[in-house]
Amino acid sequence: MRRAFHNILAPNNFKISIIDNDHFLTIKLNEQSFLPLTHDEKIEAVRYISTVKKALEMEGAIVLVTREILK
Repeated sequence: MRRAFHNILAPNNFKISIIDNDHFLTIKLNEQSFLPLTHDEKIEAVRYISTVKKALEMEGAIVLVTREILK
């Protein structure tokens, strides 16, 4: 799974965290890195998240995507 994740290139200055829970993985989005992106960069970031999720699921993981709430 690690190799599947690291082979996917992330958009510039966009960060996610992958949290290993007992029975599933959580992809946690960092809203602070998402807000300053342009429209096209946001589309690229969503495609990146989708690609990461699919790659991890192809390796047998159950994946949940979540984000931090802005205050």
